[in-house]
Amino acid sequence: MTERIDIQPTAAEFAPIDVTRIMQLLPHRYPFLLVDRVLSFESCKTLTALKNVTINEPFFPGHFPGHPVMPGVLILESLAQACGLLVLLSAQHLAKDTLFYFAKIDNARFSQIVKPGDQLILEVAQKRMRMGMGQFETRALVDGKVVASADMLCAQRPAA
Repeated sequence: MTERIDIQPTAAEFAPIDVTRIMQLLPHRYPFLLVDRVLSFESCKTLTALKNVTINEPFFPGHFPGHPVMPGVLILESLAQACGLLVLLSAQHLAKDTLFYFAKIDNARFSQIVKPGDQLILEVAQKRMRMGMGQFETRALVDGKVVASADMLCAQRPAA
């Protein structure tokens, strides 16, 4: 029998989820775990998470030397991980080893650079979940300003 995911309380009772709990839900590990904390959650609807961007990130020495900028693709990966957390926290029926893979991206936009010292706020909204496919609207903010946004599709797959 497969172990089931321990589900979090409803939005009204929600307490922030720290990185230890996030690592129980997502398979990602350093240096590719790009969500530090879940700040808010409403089952099957929305999730807001935090990524602290620090100078010791492994990509900064090469992107770009003397002018460190977080790669846009990693901002999108952060948003995709937040989508996975929304689904996993919402779905009581999923086995613990269920994975969600990034399947498609549309309308990706980048409007500002993200640099060391920024706090990246990740906002994801589930638009549809059908036959193991989740459709999401996402955006990343720094200091209340949108720095990136995209429409994403994630696909559910059992772990191999």
